[in-house]
Amino acid sequence: MSTEPVTHTTAADALRAEILDLSRRYFAEAFPEHPFDRANPRVPVSGKKLDADDLVNLLEASLDLWLTAGRYAEAFEKRFAKEVFGLRHSLLVNSGSAANLVAFSALTSPTLNDRRLQPGDEVITAATGFPTTVNPIIQNQCVPVFLDVDVPTYNIDTSRLEEALSPRTKAVMVAHTLGNPFDLGTIGDFCREHDLWLVEDCCDALGATYDGEHVGRTGMFATTSFYPAHHITMGEGGAVITNNGRMKTLAESFRDWGRDCWCAPGKENTCGKRFGQQFGTLPFGYDHKYVYSHIGYNLKATDMQAAIGMSQLDKLDGFIAARKHNFARLYAGLEDVQDVYLRPEATPRSDPSWFGFPLAVRPDGPLERNDVVRVLDQRGIATRLVFAGNLLRQPAYADIEHRVVGTLEGADYTMNNVLWLGVFPGLGDAHIDYVLEVLHDMARNGAHPE
Repeated sequence: MSTEPVTHTTAADALRAEILDLSRRYFAEAFPEHPFDRANPRVPVSGKKLDADDLVNLLEASLDLWLTAGRYAEAFEKRFAKEVFGLRHSLLVNSGSAANLVAFSALTSPTLNDRRLQPGDEVITAATGFPTTVNPIIQNQCVPVFLDVDVPTYNIDTSRLEEALSPRTKAVMVAHTLGNPFDLGTIGDFCREHDLWLVEDCCDALGATYDGEHVGRTGMFATTSFYPAHHITMGEGGAVITNNGRMKTLAESFRDWGRDCWCAPGKENTCGKRFGQQFGTLPFGYDHKYVYSHIGYNLKATDMQAAIGMSQLDKLDGFIAARKHNFARLYAGLEDVQDVYLRPEATPRSDPSWFGFPLAVRPDGPLERNDVVRVLDQRGIATRLVFAGNLLRQPAYADIEHRVVGTLEGADYTMNNVLWLGVFPGLGDAHIDYVLEVLHDMARNGAHPE
């Protein structure tokens, strides 16, 4: 336990200890490990990896009956920012998508004066990825400028950044695809040269490094997700990370209804001027806890989620190592069938923390991607596509205001030919051996879905 429990009577403490001890015994009985069964194969593409410590922390927080953010949330925010990113501040939110929305919205604050993002401003992003990397741009009435992606890193193609630049460009917001860092050197230099904001979507990339530093340290904001598919989980949840105290306060305001006050839950008058300030045309002394400086949201997480996050953090290094091990085995195991499958490549100067194993079915080869996906599914191997593919071919984006730089050939290639396989820590060598066996069988004998 990394936080102090609340104070109870002796009898309550004894009962709490008994409940937590029983929870460990319950976990062992209810959630035993199941070895890979070749007679009934099942290879998930992702999933949570929980143990008795996670259940104990969840129950410990639940027994407090403090149902919003509390002691666990405060402890997690401090520990996560420092231990994972080496930065000062992180803010828990209820999803990675919310983290992206909060980070981007903070850049629209009127307090940023002429650097604030306003409707009509342009934001450079990638045409391939998860929708909620791009959605905050649109939701704040800015204009996404889409660049293609490089194959086979599946990250934003930085060769046309200067072409994407216009007098309206104010920011770059892009994700590290499937845990593979994008070219932070080029993009960081570009943003500094042109005085642009950078938001790094690190939702798939905990543990990934570029030039030996954790991703998320170049941008003004980094974001993460704690959905069950991700490197650590709270069930739902996410975080906004920054090294800038002022930007942390702005993000916190957008997360917490848009309020001006920064008092923590259960705290009052932190500034010492709760009833002694003037705000706009409100009456003098209007309660600072009910003064709103932004059009915000309520996107907080709960202490129960944060409690699981605390125990998950203890296992993060092992989770990352398992992902890298599974990725390396898939990569090596497919060396002899490169005429059929195109293996992924790490971005130069990076050490990815792989979220999944992107695999292209070569369009000039003997197989079709959709047939491969169907055969894998029929043989118990789950897959996913690289999220939305070419976003501009998705129905939701048919009528958005935007600009495109180039032909988006890489985005279309990814949409038509690429799938990804699981590497998460719940998979062992037996799972990976089976996946390689099925992929080799299709490479030799063709894909024939039933």
